[in-house]
Amino acid sequence: MVRRTCALFATFWKRPAVASSADALANVPANATVALVAGEVSGDMLAGRLLAGLRARLPGARFRGIGGPRMIEQGMVSELPIEALAVGRMFEIIPRYRAIKAIQTALRERLLAERPAVFIGADYPLFNLGLEMALKAAGIPTVHFVSPQIWAWRGGRINKIRKAVSHMLVIFPFEEEIYKAAGVPVTYIGHPLAEMIPLQPDQDAARRALGIAVDARVVTVMPGSRMAELKYLAAPFVGAVKLLAARDPGLRFIVPMAGEKQRAHFNELVARAGLGDVGILLVEGRSHEAICAADAVLVASGTATLEVALFKKPMVIAYKVMAASWHVMRHMGYQPWIGLPNILAREFVVPELLQHAATPQALADAVWIQLNDAPNRLRLVQRFTDMHHSLLRNSAEESAAAVLRVIQASSSSRASL
Repeated sequence: MVRRTCALFATFWKRPAVASSADALANVPANATVALVAGEVSGDMLAGRLLAGLRARLPGARFRGIGGPRMIEQGMVSELPIEALAVGRMFEIIPRYRAIKAIQTALRERLLAERPAVFIGADYPLFNLGLEMALKAAGIPTVHFVSPQIWAWRGGRINKIRKAVSHMLVIFPFEEEIYKAAGVPVTYIGHPLAEMIPLQPDQDAARRALGIAVDARVVTVMPGSRMAELKYLAAPFVGAVKLLAARDPGLRFIVPMAGEKQRAHFNELVARAGLGDVGILLVEGRSHEAICAADAVLVASGTATLEVALFKKPMVIAYKVMAASWHVMRHMGYQPWIGLPNILAREFVVPELLQHAATPQALADAVWIQLNDAPNRLRLVQRFTDMHHSLLRNSAEESAAAVLRVIQASSSSRASL
């Protein structure tokens, strides 16, 4: 496996650079190679924004590595599909460890030989931090984007980060001081989602785009984009839909799906629950329209919870993993919240139902309250609007400028030798 993957990367990295007549920035080669790796949908979205900024500054650069559609749209050539790295949490990686390790080893050897101007790890710390440590030790500058959640659990990772990362890009304001105190160069760039999502979303337009009546009562259901998430959350979410539909047969449900496998799995659960007559609309992607159209959202913990907050929607956050992972993780947290909106607010502004508490009945009861509590809805709109403003920056420009400073510093250092 390692030999085969190395051969793939050998072909990949020898492709010629794209010619450009644009003037290069000081100390930065016009045809610089920028290596990137994203292992999940959220990392692909974040790195896509960064690449948009870099392309404007370095039009002749080559962008190579592993990424998803957002990165590819910005001109990156991905040697392997992003799905090659996708895993769940904790123990879910064990069956795929050897294959992923082989990819990491092959990429490390190729990068050490080719020496790109910079390596950018987009989230996915399990894979990227180990890779970055080897590259930085060999004199290749490394940028990590975004910070692992060391403020939530496993704070000791800051020592590994200090060894692995030349510069950290953070997307939450409070993270900047953590890295400054640890002696890790850092730049707060804002959160790209805060730019992508309007301050005043148009719910009626989203409903019309999805073919849903403007005056309908709508619940959006988001059990996760990875099959590992669906395995644990789809069934209780479908159970909650059944209970909510029994309370109000007029409710409409929107379920954005990340792919055909996810759709097939969810459809099977819907059929098994006998929900053929319930108004459930499954859509391919289109998660932002689905959130914008909602009166309330039932959502798996993760980046999607922040998207829901930026759309100013009431929500119920759920989290469920395999029992062994939960047994380890529940003793490692530093704070009482797991949902990003609650972490940023520093209080439970929306309910969280974790592991055994995430039953269909509890989920349905919590969503029902979010649907019908009008004063709470108004409070959340104000809290989430304030949150939106705090995260709003030109992230493409800020992140690209930080990466270029890292490249320039490294180029200047080499030139002086």
